[in-house]
Amino acid sequence: MSVTTIFCTKNLFLNKRDDMLKKERIKRNWVVFVFLAVALNGMAQTSIVKGVVRDANTKMPLPSVTVTIKNVPGGVISDSLGNFTVKYDNPFSQLVFTIVGYKSQTVKVKSRLYSEYLADSFTLHRPAPDSTDTSGIIKPDTSLQLRDSSSLRNIISDSVTVKSELRAEDENLVVVYLQPNSSLLKSVTIKSKRQKYRNKGNPAVDLIKRVIDNKPKNRMEAFEYSQYEKYEKMQISIDNLSEKVKNSKLTKKYHFLFENADTNMIPGKALLPVYLEEKISHDFFRANPQKHKTIVEAHKRVDFGEFVDMHGVSNYLNRLYADVNIYDNNIPLFTNLFLSPIADMAPTFYMFFISDTVSENGVKLVRLTFRPRNPNDFLFRGTLYITLDSNYAVQKFTMFTSKNINLNFVRELRITQDFVRRDDGHYFLLKSNVIGDLGIFKKGTGVFGQRTVSYKNFIANEPIPDSVFKGLPVVELQQPSSGQQQDTFWISHRHDTLSTAESKVYANIDSLKNMPSFRRLMDWATLLLAGYKQAGPVEIGPASTFYSFNPVEGFRLRFGGRTTPKFSNRMYFESYAAYGFKDQKWKYFFSSTYSLNNKSVYSFPLNYIRASYQHETKIPGQDLQFVQEDNFLLSFKRGNNDKWLYNDFFKLNYVYEFGNHFSYDIGLKYWKQYPAGSLKYIQDADVDADTLNNITTGEATLQLRWAPNEQFYQGKLYRIPIFNKYPVFTMRYIAGIKGLFGGNYNYQNLTLNIFKRFYVSQLGYSDVTVEGGYIFGKVPFPLLEIHHANQTYAYQLNSYNLMNFLEFVSDHYVSVDWDHYFNGFFFNKIPLLKKLKLREVIEGKMVYGGVRNENLDNESGQLKYPMTNGITTTFPLGNQPYLEAGFGIANIFKLVRVDLIKRFTYLDHPQISTLGVRARVKFDF
Repeated sequence: MSVTTIFCTKNLFLNKRDDMLKKERIKRNWVVFVFLAVALNGMAQTSIVKGVVRDANTKMPLPSVTVTIKNVPGGVISDSLGNFTVKYDNPFSQLVFTIVGYKSQTVKVKSRLYSEYLADSFTLHRPAPDSTDTSGIIKPDTSLQLRDSSSLRNIISDSVTVKSELRAEDENLVVVYLQPNSSLLKSVTIKSKRQKYRNKGNPAVDLIKRVIDNKPKNRMEAFEYSQYEKYEKMQISIDNLSEKVKNSKLTKKYHFLFENADTNMIPGKALLPVYLEEKISHDFFRANPQKHKTIVEAHKRVDFGEFVDMHGVSNYLNRLYADVNIYDNNIPLFTNLFLSPIADMAPTFYMFFISDTVSENGVKLVRLTFRPRNPNDFLFRGTLYITLDSNYAVQKFTMFTSKNINLNFVRELRITQDFVRRDDGHYFLLKSNVIGDLGIFKKGTGVFGQRTVSYKNFIANEPIPDSVFKGLPVVELQQPSSGQQQDTFWISHRHDTLSTAESKVYANIDSLKNMPSFRRLMDWATLLLAGYKQAGPVEIGPASTFYSFNPVEGFRLRFGGRTTPKFSNRMYFESYAAYGFKDQKWKYFFSSTYSLNNKSVYSFPLNYIRASYQHETKIPGQDLQFVQEDNFLLSFKRGNNDKWLYNDFFKLNYVYEFGNHFSYDIGLKYWKQYPAGSLKYIQDADVDADTLNNITTGEATLQLRWAPNEQFYQGKLYRIPIFNKYPVFTMRYIAGIKGLFGGNYNYQNLTLNIFKRFYVSQLGYSDVTVEGGYIFGKVPFPLLEIHHANQTYAYQLNSYNLMNFLEFVSDHYVSVDWDHYFNGFFFNKIPLLKKLKLREVIEGKMVYGGVRNENLDNESGQLKYPMTNGITTTFPLGNQPYLEAGFGIANIFKLVRVDLIKRFTYLDHPQISTLGVRARVKFDF
């Protein structure tokens, strides 16, 4: 190319001014161009074009698009965000964009492009809104100006036949929009015959099997030692907030939030960031014995104040947008499990197709597309890039969920990951991006979440000292003290820079939480959702227990509360008082807890001492989780419910938890129980004088619990476990000591409980609990195992839902509880049920055991089993197990589960139900 041609091309874009000024500029720039032309003649002329590829309809980035120079072998592939970079030797004229399911697009590029080191000479302004006609052809933009620079910017031809736009942060970025290949879809639908898909003889399936066979050496566990730096960014935004809300008088004070909308991240969406969390950590891994240690160097997130438990919010969001490991068989996202496309059973549930082969950085890759055999199953569709070397590793991938799956509130779920090749040929995860677009309705205002994780400074197989792995698996270092130090640290350590909208989130939320109107709103919202009303350093509640009723107390009022970390981070008090208008008696409770590790008493790892005293009523054998027994809704019960207890409890406990989630609980317990209602403690049915007023016991207790790799939602005043594939072991030992606190009996009670969640691929998962117990010693029936019964209309997970209160006792037993969740596997194949997004559940509960002769009620000195109207209603477990099972329909209105349960044994007992309907409310995805 001659210098004259270059000069003429540049002259096309110069602003028209008077001839004298024009001649002066030409003279001044002529020298520059002559120098450049001479320099370019002596070097290879390598140029560069950068851009991003998007779907023309959704405006979403298109990853895994092949970008080639026409008629030139090889090419590049767009990354997980649709970005691409093409380097080439001059001259050339056309770039070709191809991907399965879209029309191929050819972009003409003029040959007057100069080498990469000359990339910043021109400023090409963003075209005006009317600079693109209806055909999508860019009109010539005459605003190209020569900057005072020593290099020339690559210029894209004005003959490009697709829309292009230029970002402020990268003015050379070309945006190419590809149209879906609708004609191809039509041609598929009108075919009279379709070739049947088969695994046998399918080269795509043969390839994926090699990927599966090579998974062990491509996992992190393949390295004896490894370490890396990890950066995590979690962002939540309000999507498409309506103008009515923005212009409402109620939101007038919050307009500073609305002005921070991000319209650049996703074209066509106005995202209003409301949550941002960042974390930088150094991770260490050892294969044998396997250990994983995370040292958090910095952690930053928005803070909505004392009304919102930010730690719990963080755990919940990171649970929904969990780390994705494609080499695992199951990928957990939004509280559900999705089968990985390279799972061991993937060829059974997925269909695979080889699209083409490409080369990237000298490595040959196979582009493999996949989709579910049944689009209603919890599976992905997308594209894998597999290396054609001995590793058969995943080099990058993009996955989407089908819109047909039974997933609540999720409009779109997208996962992209990029891997980088190490010198030893292994691939290491470089960047992961999980995007979830959520909403109650398919359109309108929703919640847009994105979790980006990037990795760098990966070091493999260099020994790590044992001292690194000692202590807790996650350790947070002390954060920079001043705000300026924090800003300086994050600017220099972030793997990616924040966008303009993201950078304002921290300051905006700080302003929001200090607004009196927002604080009042959050205070009442906490009362509505959690049942507690804040009053300075204490919370009053729970509101659901303020009023209830039962046969013994009649109309019952209760008032209580608890302290918050605002009162003290180490001291925690809880108390309430209640009054029954029928029995005219006060009930009360008080507890005091002191943290011994300078943390909240609920923060991992636990280390506290607690003392409590309670005078209260109780139903023998009722066991509830995460709900108060005097909850108003539980006042409604079926059948006879007149056998109660008045209890006096004093408990002293010390709890210590280790970093490996092993814990012990050592305690002392004083328990005095008085029969109430129709319940009486009778030693001789013919002599009223033998009726006992109460039973007193003094106990020493020990509980050992091990929950390997346990996860939980950590709140300020609670901790709720999250079930995963790992079991939970609990062993309880109780020693009744005669004379301790005035106790009347010597006995020992040993119980072992094992919980495990089993994942059955696309058939859902099962929750199984196995428990066994044995009581040593001679004790009356109130001290035997009173099996957990349920006479409410709510489905109880850990109770027998068709067993009456105080119906069965034993001194040795074994029980199995099983609940299986199919997650709509069968219902999704029935059109009407699929549309309603219903889910099927089956359950079964069994307990088998008995009572030794010394503890039967006909033994001398033993208390008689309770009776109603002269008929015995309490029985020892006999020579057959108690058994009930049922079928449930879950996800009704996305919240309700209803079960039909049948009882199969002990059908001759009085006042029982053999068939019942139970309901449960649960929010789930």
